[in-house]
Amino acid sequence: MNKELENKFVKDILANQGIIHKICRAYTTNDDAHKDLFQEISIQLYKAYPKFRGESKFSTWMYRVALNTAISLYRKNKRSIQTSELFDNLKELEFKDYDDTKDKQVEMLYKAIHNLNDIEKALCLMYLDDKPYTEIAETLGITEVNARVKMNRTKTKLKKILNP
Repeated sequence: MNKELENKFVKDILANQGIIHKICRAYTTNDDAHKDLFQEISIQLYKAYPKFRGESKFSTWMYRVALNTAISLYRKNKRSIQTSELFDNLKELEFKDYDDTKDKQVEMLYKAIHNLNDIEKALCLMYLDDKPYTEIAETLGITEVNARVKMNRTKTKLKKILNP
């Protein structure tokens, strides 16, 4: 990757780093796994970036790559995620402490999200990030109507989990 493209990549990632943290938080249960998944997602984004054509918003593309990475690693049921080292010239992408608020409602919500299947988790993360249904549908490769239906069912499921 040339230097100009690499600089644009770092700028885009830093501007959207919260997306990676949200996905890591939904698919991991401890800080070490969070850091490992964060690093692996960053690496996969770096490898895929030269192929990003800009046909969708960067955040939509980033969600897709990050979710695919998280889901594929999650499905392997590994306790520790194998990661590659980041390249020296990408030190800006090193894990920085995440401001993880201890608000009880947020903690309860994430615990409930852990009980959902992969698609439901992805829907929740994007919904909580105020993504429009068109973008959610595009990211997940489903229709907008299907995304709305699945989200309503997921909300119902979350309510049952949170209020048994």
